Amino acid sequence: MVVATAQTPEDIEMLRAREPRLDVVYEPELLGVASLNWMVRHRRTPEEQERFEALVDSAEVLFGVPENSGAALARTVAANPALRWVHTIPAGGGQQVKAAKLARADLDRIVFTTSAGVHAEPLAEFAVFGVLAGAKLLPYLHTAQIRHEWAERRPMGLAPDMTVAVVGLGAIGRLTAAKLSGLGYRVVGVHRHPVDDDHLAQVYPVERLAEVAATVDAIVLALPGTEQTERMLSLEVLEAIRPGCTVVNVGRGSTVDEPALIEALSDGRVGFAALDVTQVEPLPGDSPLWDLPNVLISPHTAAISEHEPRLITELFAENARRFLDGEPLKNVVNTLEFY
Repeated sequence: MVVATAQTPEDIEMLRAREPRLDVVYEPELLGVASLNWMVRHRRTPEEQERFEALVDSAEVLFGVPENSGAALARTVAANPALRWVHTIPAGGGQQVKAAKLARADLDRIVFTTSAGVHAEPLAEFAVFGVLAGAKLLPYLHTAQIRHEWAERRPMGLAPDMTVAVVGLGAIGRLTAAKLSGLGYRVVGVHRHPVDDDHLAQVYPVERLAEVAATVDAIVLALPGTEQTERMLSLEVLEAIRPGCTVVNVGRGSTVDEPALIEALSDGRVGFAALDVTQVEPLPGDSPLWDLPNVLISPHTAAISEHEPRLITELFAENARRFLDGEPLKNVVNTLEFY
């Protein structure tokens, strides 16, 4: 097993202790210093790059996608017929696999897994924060503070009076629903399949999202980025939305029709948006989202906590045990829809 992305020495030692049957190849000088941002690519000299590629091309298992890049993954797969399993670091690692544009034969011979579930706690907390920020008039309060104004008193939303729709009921969506329900919100779900969850008052099919949007006070998007979810928060949905509704996105920027959202934020149909993700990242400097007073931009950082590297390593260690014992792995990528 070759470690292909930056990991701390402590986490690698934990991995070795938890699954001693693994022959772990770890060359930290080729990976850079592990940080809270796995997306930062380490710069190597030509000689170091040659060594790095030789290592990943010798692996039966990769812990991380080389360079976090679909192109680098494709190069490695083509050069390494012995490769059997690749674990992607992000929860949405299926998109790295999709970007590699691998042949069906390669998708069938290699199992790909993700770190889904590891980020559920911080993302669910951010989703709750976004819903509360909209209900408690954060844009209004912050604008008044900047102006040094003792603003007019206004009523704020109360949880028992509000309904929140959680769109996408994977680990993040379900935990978000549980947290919001615990605060007293009425929570409904929107999902492709029926889901039985005590924290949800009702679950609607995705085809009824516009209908749901007309009846709720906040919408939380917790969707993967796939062809099926692209622009699910569409112009049609935003035209139907209850005026003043809050929108929170902790999934992928591709799930939102961003120009339509900007228009809805500008005319007040959407009262507030908390966006951890955007259609293009980093968000371009000329995007209107930067200057809209009723928008909070988070630079795709809501999932990050100091526990993230350890939790990902623990998940990988459990999957390594399953892999070696011939058991089904957790979080296997669907290589038809890539989530």
